[in-house]
Amino acid sequence: MSPAAGITVRGVYAAAALLTGGALALTLWQGLEQPANALAFGTFIAVGELARWGALLGEREPAPLGAAGALAYALLGECAGQPTTHGVLQVVCVVVAAALAGAVPHVARGSGPALDHVARRVLTVSFAAACFQPLYNSGELERWVGHGAYYPLFLVVLLLLTALCDAVLAAAMLHARTTGFPYTPLLREELRALLGIGSAVCATGAVMALSVAVAGLWALPVFCVPLLLTQLSFRRYAAVRTTYRQTIASLARSTEIAGYTRPGHARRVAALSTAVGRELGLSGSELTVLEYAALMHDIGQLSLVDPVRDGATALLPVAEQRRIALLGGAVVRQTGVPAAVAVVVELQADPYREQPLPARIVRAVNAYDDLTGGSGRTAGGVLGALEQLRLGTGRDYQPEVVESLARVLARGGLAPVPPG
Repeated sequence: MSPAAGITVRGVYAAAALLTGGALALTLWQGLEQPANALAFGTFIAVGELARWGALLGEREPAPLGAAGALAYALLGECAGQPTTHGVLQVVCVVVAAALAGAVPHVARGSGPALDHVARRVLTVSFAAACFQPLYNSGELERWVGHGAYYPLFLVVLLLLTALCDAVLAAAMLHARTTGFPYTPLLREELRALLGIGSAVCATGAVMALSVAVAGLWALPVFCVPLLLTQLSFRRYAAVRTTYRQTIASLARSTEIAGYTRPGHARRVAALSTAVGRELGLSGSELTVLEYAALMHDIGQLSLVDPVRDGATALLPVAEQRRIALLGGAVVRQTGVPAAVAVVVELQADPYREQPLPARIVRAVNAYDDLTGGSGRTAGGVLGALEQLRLGTGRDYQPEVVESLARVLARGGLAPVPPG
């Protein structure tokens, strides 16, 4: 991690720690306002943390129930028609205490929440509470929007701003931890992720705040059911997707086991292709297609009677490369993966102007790994491979992809992508 990146991470941690310390100190000094509300929301948040799904799906919000409860408490102005009196710091205190209580079993099992996630939770909830509680408690919000149709609209706008704040923080933390990876593609991917479980969390938080204001605390368990069902569906989808990816990775290793490619070749190409794809602005499903295609790009070699030396298809005649690619695409189509993956595998030997971007990336990265022998330990090997790729930009390799690959390698100190 660079010094500037370290400053970013430490700054976020310091801000979260100062808010938490100040909130705990003030709450212990003054006591809890409306302890029944604090206990109910704290219990709800703790249960949500207990039900976290960990890193199974790789989602940006592993504890959606806890996040929705925290947002609802931050946006709570009334409970059963009676005005609430808790402020911003009490919101932070209750959220942190409940999150810590819910995380105890996970910490005991060695799978506690990441510090980045905790810091983001503190800062985003503080942002939402700071934008809402002072305005509501002072009466300014009622004078501005009243309690009609504009009030829910105000909550929606505030939640959108809170989600944007969380996305900016998440991208900044990831940017700081990825050796200078461009910030814009990371932010774009975080914003796209808001359309998934993030939108459900925001909607549930707003609905719970509005329902508790009318019906009281009994609305908490009732209105969390849709999000709970969504979480269970995501968990099931996560298990299926994890098994699916493991199957693809096992199929990709078949060429290594049979001796057609070097050990770790498919994983290196997949990892480096994904990094180049992020560099070029791919995200979400596009990166998934790219990763699957990179893992299975050499599957056509199983049709060869005699293995290619070191599996280096980039050194074969173009006609032979195309034949192997077409055979590989035919195999991939039988696995049930998206058709776009098979298209990438089939077209990887064609001129780059006739290829989609994922195929251009896989072809360039595969050629790089073939030319360096998967080691790249000597500067001449890496630089020589890049020079050969640049010489082939007239037909075989897109110049932008080659230069993106060079930037990715340079950020890693011209080191190869580790196998696995």
